[in-house]
This record gives sequence, structure tokens and C-alpha cells, in this order.
Amino acid sequence: MTLRAADLGVTLPALPLNRKYDPVYAKAVEVAPNLRRVLARNANPFTFHGTGTYIVGRGRVAVIDPGPLIDEHIEALKSALKGETVTHILITHTHSDHSPAAAPLKAATGAPAFAFGPHGASRVHEGPSIEEANDTGFKPDRSVRDGDVIEGDGWSFECVFTPGHTSNHMCYAWREQKTFFSGDHVMGWSTTVIGPPDGDMAQYFASLEKLLRRDDEIYYPTHGGPIVDPKAFVTALIAHRHAREDQIVACLKRGIDRIPAMVEVIYSEHDKRLHAPAALSVLAHLQHMVATRRVATDGPPSSRSTYRLA
Repeated sequence: MTLRAADLGVTLPALPLNRKYDPVYAKAVEVAPNLRRVLARNANPFTFHGTGTYIVGRGRVAVIDPGPLIDEHIEALKSALKGETVTHILITHTHSDHSPAAAPLKAATGAPAFAFGPHGASRVHEGPSIEEANDTGFKPDRSVRDGDVIEGDGWSFECVFTPGHTSNHMCYAWREQKTFFSGDHVMGWSTTVIGPPDGDMAQYFASLEKLLRRDDEIYYPTHGGPIVDPKAFVTALIAHRHAREDQIVACLKRGIDRIPAMVEVIYSEHDKRLHAPAALSVLAHLQHMVATRRVATDGPPSSRSTYRLA
């Protein structure tokens, strides 16, 4: 008999996901007062309906996550910004669906790009590749750190460092509106892929806990719609991640000791096209569990390792 996730005896907490979304491409849509979104036509299983580039303010504005190098999207951004001055380009992280369009936008507007730093390129990729390629050519004009404040014309952002999805992931809290631009750290339509080596599950857990100490009222992820009850959502997301680790323990108790076999069971109800990124998240969980001495393996934990309960 083929083992399925339900056979593991672990109840996976339901996430209050919201997949309702009306994609409007190549034009600016006002999603809140002084907040517009231009959606890139790069829909896939990792980006949902595409990258949502945000424009904050009127007249003198900030652009958050300019997006991929798609001519239609870049031209749509230029059209939406016609007659306005871009003073800041903010980057949450350096995946190819977030940061590459910063270069042509900077060339067109002269605005500097702000980010934590370039991609963690010194980390050698281990495991299956996923759709989100890394933008290793990006370098910020101005590096920002946790707690830094970026001020513009009628708006200001607090920089909130949230490593986990990537080592350089930075969120931006619009202080006047209690609005939080969460990038890929927290998304309302799906969980976030944590892909080693640049992704780190221990950092991700810590970054989620960090958000619970904040008083933001709404999240705008780069993919999907807003999260209107963020603390409840983040609490559920943490519980969901802990349950995934309980599923891994249940697999090990049954002698399922390698990642591909774990993925076949834990993600038995999911589209097999998502099993490769799921394997990366399982590896990230196992690295976390080895570091916290709940699981053991011989040598550094990798996608090829055999695991056992410590």
C-alpha cells in the first residue's frame, strides 16, 4: 500500500490562504490610498499570477520590487510613473522575479536602489533547481540594515530584516499606514519555499517570530493579495511549519529516511511539479532539526543524506 500524508498521524494546521485575485497586467491598479500595483506577466507555480510591483506615494514616489526583465512590465512601470519622480527603488531580495528590473528603472529615472545587499552568491547551490533563479548581478546603491528608516515625500519606511527565504531578505514597513511589504517572506496565497543553501529554516522561524512582536495592520506580499489579519496568519504559518517537522519525525519512525521518499509521502496530495521545491524545504527543515539535535545524519545534512532520529 502506498503511504500517504494522512497515514502519518500528524494533523497539519489549516492555513487561511486567500487565492482570490484579479490579475490586471501592464497597468497601474490602485490597491489602497497612495498605493498602486503594476503586475508583471510572469505567472508560474512560484509567483502565483506574477510579480506585483508597488508604487508608494504621489508625485515623488518609491517603487518596491521592480520585478523581472520583461519589456512589457518595464514599459508599464514607465507609463505608470510618467510625470512623477522616483526617489527610491526598494528591493526585498535578489530572485530574478524581484530585482532585475531595478537596472532599467534606475537608468530611466536616476533613482538609487536600496537593499540589504547582493545575493548570497558565495553559497554553492545544493539540491534541485527551482524556478526562482538568482539575480547575482544586482548590487544595491545603498545598503540598508534592520531598523534603518528610509524617508520620502510624505512617507517613510522602517527596514525589517527577515532572512530565511534568502539570506538578504528585507521587508519594508510603511510607518504612516502600518502597512508591511512582506516580499516573499509571508504570502497569503501559499507557503514560502526555503531553499538551501541561501535559504535557512532556523532564520525563517526567527524572522516569523519577529513579525509577531510588531503592530503592522496589513501585509502586501509581492505575489498575491494582501493579508488583512497578519498576526493570525503568521501564527498559523509557524504552527504549519512545526507540523511539517512532526511529519518528518513520523517518516523517520517508519524508516523513511531519505528526502525523495519523505516528499512522496508528506506532499502526496500536492502537484508533483511542486515536489522539487518541496524537497528543498524538507532539506531546510532537516538541517534545522540536525542543528537542534532532534535528527542525526553522517556528515553535513544534504539532499543525498540518510537521516535518523537522534
